[in-house]
Amino acid sequence: MELVNLAAYLQNHAYPGRGIMLGRSADNKHAVIAYFIMGRSENSRNRVFVAVPEDGGIKTEAYDPSKMADPSLIIYHPVRCIEATGDTVVTNGDQTDTVRDGILEGKAFAQALRVRCYEPDPPNYTPRISGLLHRDGSFALSILKSADGNPDCNNRYFYGYDNPPAGEGRFIHTYQANENPLPSFEGEPRRVAITAPDAKALAREIWENLNEDNKVSLFVRYVNLDSGESQDVIINKHC
Repeated sequence: MELVNLAAYLQNHAYPGRGIMLGRSADNKHAVIAYFIMGRSENSRNRVFVAVPEDGGIKTEAYDPSKMADPSLIIYHPVRCIEATGDTVVTNGDQTDTVRDGILEGKAFAQALRVRCYEPDPPNYTPRISGLLHRDGSFALSILKSADGNPDCNNRYFYGYDNPPAGEGRFIHTYQANENPLPSFEGEPRRVAITAPDAKALAREIWENLNEDNKVSLFVRYVNLDSGESQDVIINKHC
């Protein structure tokens, strides 16, 4: 698979929707997490990321609570850490909690997600994308989506990466193109280069190349594979 320049990829996608990237830094010392959200409606754009120190993650909140129309699919915890296992869960919805609870019950990543499917938002049927980063830097990604817009069939795809190469990540997002209705992501998670030396540099690279009108919030984390210490960056369009 071609190694993709992430900045160029994002520049050519006006609305990739929500995106997850997991991988390894170029110096091979850090596991890398990136998650962003975008929005075309006022309700989707009315959000910010907020750190949740007690579980090592983040949550979405309404920037202006008076303008929040429907929180059901846009208010959730995208990132949670599982202290008991050293895993980090990152998803585009409340399935973050489904994965975390399943892992704590002894279930595998795919097994935990068997009870979930795409989001109930016709006609888009937005895919649920999920990632699980292990303490050793290995990781898994998943996408649950309708069968080409047919809600009668839920397609499940899971991808495992046991020893990710230095300077590479895998990137998955919700929408293939900025159309109506929005078509689901197609194919394997994209193989992308990670050249940024730290979380701040990667956050800047991603944020500057997301569509200015549609970008909402971004989270980036670099986790030291030896010490477990992490460097986090949150960028919100609404500061």
